[in-house]
Amino acid sequence: MKKDIETSKDIALLVETFYTEIMQDELLGPVFLQHNFNLEGHLPVMISFWEGILFDIHTYKGNPVRVHQEMNAFSPLLPLHFKRWLTIWSATANKLFAGARTEEVVARAKTIASILEAKLIA
Repeated sequence: MKKDIETSKDIALLVETFYTEIMQDELLGPVFLQHNFNLEGHLPVMISFWEGILFDIHTYKGNPVRVHQEMNAFSPLLPLHFKRWLTIWSATANKLFAGARTEEVVARAKTIASILEAKLIA
């Protein structure tokens, strides 16, 4: 039986597994590679981001909208990019974990994807 997301190590496992999937994805991998994506530098940022959401640990110092605006200016992000991102995030979370926090991390990702898509695709 799978456990729920309980610790920062669990978030790290989720984020690292997710980005491994993303980088191998035929649709999203090239988008990240076009932006000279620094995976090593990005992982701690994303772990910090999700710690804030799930555990109220606020060490994240960033602006996700601005980052995605910069990506969008370089290579337009389309609704299918957000849909695929959410599909991979949800599948990864549910493959690794089960429980209330797992459901929350998927629900929050849906909200985040909707907000970013609305701000970037007019």
